[in-house]
Amino acid sequence: MLLAHPWAGQAQSAGQWQNADHLYTKICGNCHDSGVGPLITGRDFKPEHYVEVVRHGNKAMPAFRITEIDDATLQALAKQLAEVPPDTASDGKSGGKP
Repeated sequence: MLLAHPWAGQAQSAGQWQNADHLYTKICGNCHDSGVGPLITGRDFKPEHYVEVVRHGNKAMPAFRITEIDDATLQALAKQLAEVPPDTASDGKSGGKP
């Protein structure tokens, strides 16, 4: 039996994303803007950290293959997320769009 991410119907092929914002809105924001996943902006993470977690997963965060998120768009998103300054008013439990 082949298991797929619940959003696999949204992921068609590498290079499908218009840009990093499109990727965030369609995939990341589903969990990280709804409070399901933790805050991923303003955490002082390096771009490499984001790439590592996306490719290999972390706890409840699934891994995403290159066929789901292409390297170029992932690199652009990781850089964008890493550049968001810390928000001192945040509790670190809800997400926020970069």
